[in-house]
Amino acid sequence: MSRIFRACLLFVVSCSACARPAEVTPAAGHAVDVAGMDRTTRPGDDFFKYANGAWDQATAIPPDRAAWGLDSSLDEQALGHTRALLEAAETQAAPGSDERKAADYFAAYMDEAALEPRGLATLKPTLDRIAAIADRRALARELGSMLRADVDPLNATNFQTAHLFGMWVAQDFDEPSHNTAYLLQGGLAMPDREYYLADNPKMAETRTKYRAHVVKLLGLAAVGDADAKTQRIIDLETRIARVHASREESEDVHKAQTWPRDEFEKKAPGLDWAAYFGAAGLDTQRTFVVWHPAATTGEAALVGSQPIEAWKDYLAYITISDWSGLISRASAEERFDFYGRTLAGTPQLPDRWKRAINSTNNALGDAVGKMYVAKHFSPQSKARAQAMVTDIKAAFARRIDALDWMSPATKTQAKQKVETLIVGVGYPDKWRDYSGLEIKRDDALGNAMRAEEFEYRYRVRELAQPIDRNEWWMTPQTINAVNLPIQNALNFPAAILQPPYFDADAPNAHNYGAIGAIIGHEISHSFDDQGSQFDASGKLANWWTPADFEHFKSASARLVSQFSAYKPLPDLAINGQQTLSENIADLAGLAAAYDAYRMSLKGAAPPTEQRFTGDQQFFISFAQSWRDKFREPILRQIILTDGHAPSQYRAVTVRNLDPWYAAFDVRASDRLYLAPGDRVRIW
Repeated sequence: MSRIFRACLLFVVSCSACARPAEVTPAAGHAVDVAGMDRTTRPGDDFFKYANGAWDQATAIPPDRAAWGLDSSLDEQALGHTRALLEAAETQAAPGSDERKAADYFAAYMDEAALEPRGLATLKPTLDRIAAIADRRALARELGSMLRADVDPLNATNFQTAHLFGMWVAQDFDEPSHNTAYLLQGGLAMPDREYYLADNPKMAETRTKYRAHVVKLLGLAAVGDADAKTQRIIDLETRIARVHASREESEDVHKAQTWPRDEFEKKAPGLDWAAYFGAAGLDTQRTFVVWHPAATTGEAALVGSQPIEAWKDYLAYITISDWSGLISRASAEERFDFYGRTLAGTPQLPDRWKRAINSTNNALGDAVGKMYVAKHFSPQSKARAQAMVTDIKAAFARRIDALDWMSPATKTQAKQKVETLIVGVGYPDKWRDYSGLEIKRDDALGNAMRAEEFEYRYRVRELAQPIDRNEWWMTPQTINAVNLPIQNALNFPAAILQPPYFDADAPNAHNYGAIGAIIGHEISHSFDDQGSQFDASGKLANWWTPADFEHFKSASARLVSQFSAYKPLPDLAINGQQTLSENIADLAGLAAAYDAYRMSLKGAAPPTEQRFTGDQQFFISFAQSWRDKFREPILRQIILTDGHAPSQYRAVTVRNLDPWYAAFDVRASDRLYLAPGDRVRIW
């Protein structure tokens, strides 16, 4: 979710839905951005444009961004804050401390002059090992050594990896008392199987550019016969794409299967699994949750059937591609040319310091986060955010009580999920220890490779450790939030708990409409089409009566239809099923946040500010929190691969809430109008 909050041209033209008594003096802090609105548009015709039209007209996407919005703006701010922290730590942090390691990592990345002479030297041992592969057992060992714990099956935007498979370590959804390894499909260097298989001009053009990219990157690495090798690489990737599950299939938790270790050879022949798991450090793991069984079987068969030389070409290319940003300036530019310009539409490579900070965050996120919260997240902000979480949890529980379609037995289970939900606000209670990670001030590529290996080994060790439901999956400096259905937990990083999402001095209507809706959204993920399948302990279990679940599915199907009718591009509509989880969470979260806002008034009349009633402020703040602009390539990629609908369509979730109609005098003649019986009501 990428957003922006920026003052723009002031529009003062009023409409019949917005004419109100004289305004009172606004409270301190952020409130409705009147300057960014287009009040010539009726709210009931286009609520996103009404709330954001002037901002949209006045805002340009920066050249180093594929999209620009509220999150992007806050990310830019966080990058600046982090740079200052890292540069200060280089001289102030104690040698050997985690903070100093983060500073040294950043400084090494910034030293481009030291990087160029090394070229491929750091990768030579890996490339030599790949070149020496002589049989399928050695091939399996190399593939296993590349396994990384970098994917989450419950996050549909991040279930693919360029390595043959990906792994996620978390508590077992059948036996939530212990952790297990989730194995996921991988092997594709482009974002999704559709980029290889779709029969349309846009994808055909992308494939042509991808081929040129592979040829050029291999040439920069002085790989001989680049044209022929590129053809073998792309042919192999295309075969992998054909056996992959689709995005929709990947979201169906019931398609996952638990495989005992000794059944892999029977269920997925072709890959030497003993060699693979041995090289991955997983030879003692007894069971795996295979998220994509058909793809696992299909990819293993390809390992056994496709020429070893093709696999060697592929592995060499993936290795070079993975680390091309740290091999040379030319290889970094070439990688960006395809992944940034072609796939995302971004004209300009981000400044090196920004790339350095992102890499440092990936490698030593908690070391950076510890410094970040000490400087930029006050105890007062944490306390206020925690209070809002408590309010919205209470509002959600009340909504459950008020459901006329849900049986008492199901209500009891649902409320237990809310009551036992663990909510992390700002930062984790326990910071990661990086004492085992070697960081050298003069070895940027080596640092990145060691950090990736360190993270993987950390996750493998978790397989033998007790579950930790308080574990964080985001760093404090991340502009985002997450629901973890298997943990029945939420993370709200410090960086998102700041203006304009959240301001302790802003009116309640603003805070509940902006950050409150995000808090409600994440709580609601526990009850979306995926989260609703897990009980309070994180176990995959049916806690619904049959009648209740049928009602839930019926209401969800109506939301699928509603979003499938939106068409952001002339040739591409939103996939309502692919985005269902997020759309349910938006709807339920907004409703719960609205209830919590009204509860916060304790019976008092909401104050009118800036000539907007309290309810108007709430809904406008919600719509303004979805400010976003996209370049077409990244918009196309989002529609095809992301579990989230584009932001402007998330903003019009309001059309399903009755109070929005009353607040803005929305009429049957307005384009967004839904008859009361057509408004989707789930939670």
